[in-house]
Amino acid sequence: MRKQDIEISISPSGEVTFQVKGVKGASCLDETKFLEEALGGGVIEQERTPEYYQQPDESYISSYAGGDDDDD
Repeated sequence: MRKQDIEISISPSGEVTFQVKGVKGASCLDETKFLEEALGGGVIEQERTPEYYQQPDESYISSYAGGDDDDD
């Protein structure tokens, strides 16, 4: 399994920045959603790293097929 990190920096003025490392594809946006919500959701700037444009590893992709399992 590949190491995944979120690096968080807080400037003296209170500006918070974070960078996701070790996550390929757009799933990095999902990984930081809780931080954005905790900070009030006011994203000023978003910069995509080269990892964002890479295909995600198959081992990180999961899906759920919801539905009724009753065989009525």
